[in-house]
Amino acid sequence: MNKNIILILSAFLLMLHTNSRSYAESQPPKYWDREEPLQRPEIRNIARLRFLTTVDFPPFNYVDSGQRLSGFNIDLIRSICAELEISAKCEVQALPFKELGQALETKQGEAIIAGLATNPETRSKYLFSRPYFRFPARFAVQATGSMDWSKSPLPVDGKSVGVLANSAHERMLRSYFPTAKAVTYDRESWMYDDMKSGNIDALFYDAVRMSFWIGGNASANCCSFAGGQYLADDHLGTGLAIAVALGKSDIIEAMNSALKSLEEKGVMSELYLRYFPVAFY
Repeated sequence: MNKNIILILSAFLLMLHTNSRSYAESQPPKYWDREEPLQRPEIRNIARLRFLTTVDFPPFNYVDSGQRLSGFNIDLIRSICAELEISAKCEVQALPFKELGQALETKQGEAIIAGLATNPETRSKYLFSRPYFRFPARFAVQATGSMDWSKSPLPVDGKSVGVLANSAHERMLRSYFPTAKAVTYDRESWMYDDMKSGNIDALFYDAVRMSFWIGGNASANCCSFAGGQYLADDHLGTGLAIAVALGKSDIIEAMNSALKSLEEKGVMSELYLRYFPVAFY
């Protein structure tokens, strides 16, 4: 496990123990139209449904202090299997990321849930479920700042906004907010330090990663999110989805049906709250 992943996991586990903020003011987005009709294929006669994942994508899949495979994706698997009434037939196997595709091709598993990118290349190899998680970009500011984020357009004209250099977020900032003064950083930690010290007016970055910093000890409660969320497929991708082999449309249809039901029943919101106590939407 590399150093960056260890730091993310440590921050995540610390935040779970020290932060009790909730989604009272900001609910996760709804990915499904309640009126959208979805057919649920009968798959209860399936021999087994093996999900392939990794151990190095916290907080989605990781090994906890008790050496158990844990995370948002793992709990989502359990919820999907319970919704489809096939819990006894569901299995999870963790492999190195580079081995997931071959494992699916050689029928060592039926589905991949490990952050596999959704793009033209992967769509030529796999069928994907609808996204179950998106990574929005957001602004963060000092909690005692004077900028009025209820205004439209946002008050970023001439303001210094920290952003990671050569990132999708830098491209978004320059495209969406050309009057802001982009201040680029080569390291995430330097960007956070300047925000905490007040050397810049705001940050524009991945809201999920910032939620760990905002809710952790490193920020010393200096900062909070401001304004709304920004979801841009062309910059940030389409989010996380479940992949299966081509031709397995019945499994994908069942997954989509289960994901829609879990959203309607509030299970997805509960999972967000469990793993992301600081609302990033």
